[in-house]
Amino acid sequence: MSHADLRELRGALHTASDIAFALDATAPSPQESEQLVDALQRALAAAHALGAGHGATGCARHPRGAVDPLYGDKEDPLPPGWGRCLLCNDARRRANAQRRGGR
Repeated sequence: MSHADLRELRGALHTASDIAFALDATAPSPQESEQLVDALQRALAAAHALGAGHGATGCARHPRGAVDPLYGDKEDPLPPGWGRCLLCNDARRRANAQRRGGR
């Protein structure tokens, strides 16, 4: 969960609440209904993002980072213990290159 996800959820709920309390007792206009539905969908998407855990990368540090294109490659597999996170794997590659005296 990130601070941005929580801020998005709070903002969407606040917007939905404002729209709902501004409705008259009569049937809302199509535009009002659409605005309310949009705000609620934003809130729902933000709520799902809070529970998304480690995202596609499976990485706690970079949950929304890029997935390493070599992950799952049978012809050029990643070393044992490496995950799907491209950012972490790139840092490992750089560290290994420095240990070997490369750049």
